[in-house]
Amino acid sequence: MIHYHVSFANPLTFYVQVQLTFDVPAEAGAVELQLPAWRPGRYELQNFAQKIQRVTAIRAGSTNALPLRKLTKDRWEVSGAAGLTVQVQYNFYAHQMDAGGSWLDESQLYLNGVQCFMYVEGRQQEPCQLTLDLPENWQIACGMPQSGPNTLLAQDFEQLVDSPLIASPTLDHRTYSAQGLPFYVWMQGECTPDWTRLIRDFTAFSEEQLALFGSFPVADYHFLNQILPYKHYHGVEHSNSTVITLGPAELLMTEGLYKEFLGVSCHELFHTWNIKSIRPAEMLPYDYTKENYFRTCYIAEGITTYYGEYLLARAGVRTAEQYFAELNTVLRKHYDDYGRFNLSLADASMDLWLDGYKPGVPDRKVSVYHKGALVALLLDLTLRRLSQHQRSLDDVMRRLWLEFGQPGIGYTEEDYVRIVNEVAGRDMKTYFDKFVYGTAPLEEPLSKALELVGCVLLVEENASEAEGTFGFRTTVKNERTEVTDILPDSPAAAALTVDDEIIAVNGRKVAMNLQTLLADEQDTYELSVFRQNRLLTVTLTANPEQRYWQKLTVEKNPDATPEQQASFTKWLKQAF
Repeated sequence: MIHYHVSFANPLTFYVQVQLTFDVPAEAGAVELQLPAWRPGRYELQNFAQKIQRVTAIRAGSTNALPLRKLTKDRWEVSGAAGLTVQVQYNFYAHQMDAGGSWLDESQLYLNGVQCFMYVEGRQQEPCQLTLDLPENWQIACGMPQSGPNTLLAQDFEQLVDSPLIASPTLDHRTYSAQGLPFYVWMQGECTPDWTRLIRDFTAFSEEQLALFGSFPVADYHFLNQILPYKHYHGVEHSNSTVITLGPAELLMTEGLYKEFLGVSCHELFHTWNIKSIRPAEMLPYDYTKENYFRTCYIAEGITTYYGEYLLARAGVRTAEQYFAELNTVLRKHYDDYGRFNLSLADASMDLWLDGYKPGVPDRKVSVYHKGALVALLLDLTLRRLSQHQRSLDDVMRRLWLEFGQPGIGYTEEDYVRIVNEVAGRDMKTYFDKFVYGTAPLEEPLSKALELVGCVLLVEENASEAEGTFGFRTTVKNERTEVTDILPDSPAAAALTVDDEIIAVNGRKVAMNLQTLLADEQDTYELSVFRQNRLLTVTLTANPEQRYWQKLTVEKNPDATPEQQASFTKWLKQAF
């Protein structure tokens, strides 16, 4: 067994003391220790070794230092340890408050072990014991089982680092049961939850998910909520838990923040099946030292994004109108970015490791979350249309669970394509070629698919002249109007560049009035701009045949037929 011990001498410094103790066989050579470079759930290298201070190795029970040498940015070698019990000690800087981070202060210890625990190379499958040195009366919220006071047990390193914890004297929690399984909702923060409403809603969407899949990958589940005194939104999935960071705390039960809370909670629970159990072959097992490239993140995140909101409506937690409001947000985010013409979903899955979580250069990439959700909606409605609602995306996910997740086998993109084809009862090559491996527009197929359930895809013109007519956006910084975005092949693309400061339109000074100055119903405007500190005059000419940054929304069709209304009910489990 590998033993981990965590303590803290002064929480004001944010430094946590970590001690790793293990026996070395007499015949062993040098021992190598590895700190993860990334965490599951965020597919980018994060180089957690940046948070490690002063690594030492000694023979347990003595002060005799053992030779320690750093091999890479996050790998160390201990020599001369054969036949000894070794203690490795280091400090970890816990000062990152988000759902994938770690935090220490006087009120709590919050740890994501993947950031701070090294493993002994070749011994990742050994059981691990974690002991926490905590003040009296502190509780622990964690998905790992407790074997004694402040002591947690993991069957292997993966369970250890996939089980975040919160330790605090102010933790509050409630439990509920869904299909006989225990669920725990933990709250850390200065908030006043409406526990009755919260437990009712959580039970409803948990029951809906369990009914979809038929069984649960784990024996219990823990929602670890950090409710913060400032605006925040983030969630990360784990094998039998999730961490959600949300704020501001005093607004938790208001309609705006509570819907975010429900949405992220339902999303993260769905991940218990989809990515934690139904895992791509490339990630079974995880390699924590480098990128784990996979082309199917549109399944892991896109389908989960779709179900995270859709299942709340199906469970009766949200009305259809509330669901459409969230769906329309996804539509807006997708159509806001013209990178959708340049990168496929499959390639965007790979590029998460490149720049998937940063804005990136203009018009380069597409979101696996947003386009992935829309492509999942399209597939769900298509499967329902082909089978008169006898089959749906539910069947695809259930088969992925039964064939791959439950037996612990990694799936490939070919496996997913095969299952979709079999559920559809036909070759779905056109769907995959256009919308997963290609960049075909979604408007027409989505509009056609929505007809099945009596809904329409509406297109609304952008009221902003700069955006809708000319294809550029600005921001005002210190009373300076600066260009921030320009759409390709728009009128603005022929005249402006990002970072231009617009100072006049047709000789009139720009001072918080750009939209008014561009609303004179002219086809051509002369703009005075500073570009790289040089004063230029450029001509902006409208294209009356083209509009930009249009708004797409889904709504019920007031003229829906009885058949369409019945179809809507089968899809959403709500009356039309």
